[in-house]
Amino acid sequence: MSLGRLNHVGVATPSIAKSVETYRLLLGATAIGEPFDLPAQGVKVCFIDAPNTQIELIEPYDESSPIAGFLRKNPAGGQHHVCFEVADIAAAVADLKAKGATVLGEPRIGAHGTPIVFVHPKDFGGMLVELMETPGDTGAH
Repeated sequence: MSLGRLNHVGVATPSIAKSVETYRLLLGATAIGEPFDLPAQGVKVCFIDAPNTQIELIEPYDESSPIAGFLRKNPAGGQHHVCFEVADIAAAVADLKAKGATVLGEPRIGAHGTPIVFVHPKDFGGMLVELMETPGDTGAH
């Protein structure tokens, strides 16, 4: 496995609408996608483009969402994860497991429409890491 580019930083928020306004007003963000539901993962998502990556705003879809649990511990929200691209998610998972890392669940389709998987924070000094198979359209971040 080889580490790919940083695709996005995931930010949990109790309100995508309020977070979008914060990025717009304080940082001058203009390339803001339309929020959409990702019910299979229990979240609503909105991407904000930066010149070299994206911010993924994540709001709980309902109280059973993993993000709802994160927000109970961090009511204002905050950084949830970082996402790196990999060429082949299955090979990356096999490599990580062979090296003793704790992969959380099986690969599934993420917000960019490509397979993703998460690696336990204990393997990265407390940081949740998402691995995402590189999208076919490299302009899609």
